[in-house]
Amino acid sequence: MNASINADPAELAKFSDLAHRWWDADGEFRPLHQLNPLRLGWINGLCPLQGKTVLDIGCGGGILTDSMARAGAQATGIDLSTKALRIAQLHAMDAQTPNVQYREISAEAIALEQPASFDVVTCMEMLEHVPDPASVVQACATLVKPGGWVFFSTINRNPKSFMLAIVGAEYVLGMLPRGTHEYAKMIRPSELASYCRRSGLNLMHTRGMSHNPITQRYWLNDDTSVNYLLATKKPEGTKF
Repeated sequence: MNASINADPAELAKFSDLAHRWWDADGEFRPLHQLNPLRLGWINGLCPLQGKTVLDIGCGGGILTDSMARAGAQATGIDLSTKALRIAQLHAMDAQTPNVQYREISAEAIALEQPASFDVVTCMEMLEHVPDPASVVQACATLVKPGGWVFFSTINRNPKSFMLAIVGAEYVLGMLPRGTHEYAKMIRPSELASYCRRSGLNLMHTRGMSHNPITQRYWLNDDTSVNYLLATKKPEGTKF
């Protein structure tokens, strides 16, 4: 792991262009607003956030970061999109969100700066947008304290996920802007589990996430064939 920028300029530009819509619950980021209570509840159920120091990697406009701060965490969100971070900061000021801050820095750079500094690290819907996801996973493992939790969510890579997450969500239903996801960058659970093991993280829980486009309802289940979440822990007694 090094401090070089592990980012795709085209991906950053894509999300920067949409930055002003982050907190529009009926806009392009509507799915994130709809599923955020599930993500927050799952994290808080496994590791109660009250009083915890939390780092949200790839925070975008701060939807999850803000909710974790409101759940009682001392929350930091990081991203490489200047525009998205400005929106996150403005929302925090307008909503008077306590105990939250945002920084424009990469996961790898902050890992060199603050190893073993956080009780909880989250990296949600971000790994499928970077050139080297394994490097981000290693940074997460470096950043979390021994005994701390690291949470991931991303999209599986298979024909079903292609049809639902790309063709269905982006081209048929228009739930997401076209080009939001690239099939080749999607990550199988076995691949992400391998990155975690190589980084010294123990896999604790895996959950799938499903969606009904008619009722607009999201729920957690055991089906990891499309969207899925992984909960990992750093063993006690580990240095960095």
